[in-house]
Amino acid sequence: MSILARIGVFGAGAVGGTIGGLLALAGRDVTLIGQWREHIDAVRTHGLRIVDAAGTRVAHPRIMHHEELKTLQQPFDVVLLCVKSYDTDWAVRAVAPHLAPAGFVASLQNGINETRIAAIVGSERTVGVGISTIGANATEPGEVVRTSSKGGGKHTVFRAGEIDGRLTPRLEALVQLLNIVDSAKATDNLMGERWSKLVINSITHGLAAATGLNSRALMASTALRPLTIRLAAEGVRVGRAQHLQLVDIYGAGADTWLAAECGEAPALAAIEKGLQARYVRATEDERPSVALDIMRGRRSELEFTSGALVARARELGIAVPAQEALYAAARRVERGELKAAPENTNAFA
Repeated sequence: MSILARIGVFGAGAVGGTIGGLLALAGRDVTLIGQWREHIDAVRTHGLRIVDAAGTRVAHPRIMHHEELKTLQQPFDVVLLCVKSYDTDWAVRAVAPHLAPAGFVASLQNGINETRIAAIVGSERTVGVGISTIGANATEPGEVVRTSSKGGGKHTVFRAGEIDGRLTPRLEALVQLLNIVDSAKATDNLMGERWSKLVINSITHGLAAATGLNSRALMASTALRPLTIRLAAEGVRVGRAQHLQLVDIYGAGADTWLAAECGEAPALAAIEKGLQARYVRATEDERPSVALDIMRGRRSELEFTSGALVARARELGIAVPAQEALYAAARRVERGELKAAPENTNAFA
């Protein structure tokens, strides 16, 4: 029997619903924990429709509102945390009493929240999982849609790691679990992976929010390419100032982005290749979660992605003018002071 026999997924929307639904279809013992009552009622009544390249399937996981946690009879061996970053603290406090003695929380969120989680449940109960292009959307109650193709052997979607970099039996079990959903691997470089993903998010979240473009259009836009390179290079410099071991960003190494910023042709070609590979995995419906939230009038996670990078740069005294300008423009769109349009980047692109 797996050491992760009982699985909680806190956050039953796009990402959590997709992951939890697919685990349920595979026969795993999964309980979804959500906040959206209409969604919860729909799943209880009709099951959870999962729409992806394989078609439409219906899963029947257990599902509950977070206020029902007190009714749980058995503790969780792992809780996959899929809530928005701004909901991290209260969600972890809510689920902490329901962890098994060796149970732990695995953050599958945007941003870097492992330190906040560890402050509540302890570092020994905290694991991080970086997600790269799962592309999911909660379209209506009872349904989730995956808007990017599977990574499979070509692209690793989940990268799970311990805060201290150890490769542990529970990490191996978590990777096996996530491999049911899509490609996964363990990493001994969680913080380097996390920062590299934050750089990606700072590009896509900021650009999608400010311009209104979908993911395919962002990858295809040659007009935005110089700005994309500047954003990545600034993020790389902040990561290196923290002595982090950065991994590939859109298929290109940190040095490649810095070289591209200087106009070196081989680096520019390598970046084009990486962005093209990302382009072909996206559908016309794919947009970053931040952009979807803004379009729907909801609070976004910008402060935990682009905002977190800008804040860390300021703490370290590193200039990131492109990141700061894009973050400011995206927040203006979120506040309703500016309409999303490609022209919003003209002043600093």
